[in-house]
Amino acid sequence: MPIPNLTIIGESINDSVPSTHKFFEENDIASLKELAVSQDAGGAGYIDVNVGPRSGDFLAEMVRQVQSVTTKPLSIDTPDPAMAETGLKAYDSARAGGRIPVLNSISPLRTEMFGLTKIMPFMPILLASESVENGVGKPNHTAEEVYRTAKELVAEAGRHGIPVDQCIIDPAIAPIGADSEGRFHCLMGAIRLIHADPALKGVHMSVGLSNFSVMLPTKRADGSPTKGPLESAFLTLSVPLGMDHVIGSVKRKYELLPPDHPAMLCLNDCLKLEGYDVIMRVQEYYAE
Repeated sequence: MPIPNLTIIGESINDSVPSTHKFFEENDIASLKELAVSQDAGGAGYIDVNVGPRSGDFLAEMVRQVQSVTTKPLSIDTPDPAMAETGLKAYDSARAGGRIPVLNSISPLRTEMFGLTKIMPFMPILLASESVENGVGKPNHTAEEVYRTAKELVAEAGRHGIPVDQCIIDPAIAPIGADSEGRFHCLMGAIRLIHADPALKGVHMSVGLSNFSVMLPTKRADGSPTKGPLESAFLTLSVPLGMDHVIGSVKRKYELLPPDHPAMLCLNDCLKLEGYDVIMRVQEYYAE
């Protein structure tokens, strides 16, 4: 069954996608605009715009070009505060029916980006995958660390006038096919802690969903697809716990799966396993 109230942030206009990178390199604006149109038609709630290491002026122009062909709000996707500023300045909220953009993303090392609300209100994606210790960033390795960082970032957003229900926490998803370090355990644990905290009631959560199945074969041994069902299985587990956004593909059919679906059995087994046994279980899944 389809997943109600799941907002897809269309991922296609991103320099890290090889085909999109080619469009950027060739300055093929028409093809980039077509990506926006197709994602809009495919049901994306937001259109992501990530131009990679190009100039802020180029990002601003892409914001204008994409908004010329869609009325969907945008996700302005850059870790560079200066580029984020130019992108927000170019954004036309009236064109999006008054809807504010998403700003992807703010980490504990980039909290100065909250100040950009003076230019344009936005919904921040808050990266909870790292924390700061003695002024130096370090990866979070446990669910408790991710949860603690999420709470700190939401509190900092509040100090800049961004309410809880306009924050989107990214608790960080990792490739399940290479997970020998318990990242999936950490992710699901963090999601549960965030969902259970009354102080975070109304907060949104999102992940870059395509990262979950990267490096896996496209099809299982029986010819059925590998990636889409695993992504849907993750959503079946996480949507009831507040995962209501994903940066993903409108071409994928995300759906809630029954408990006996092979992808559900695989992920539930992975939550009971540790180390390389997780990788072996995923390999068993796509070899079936």
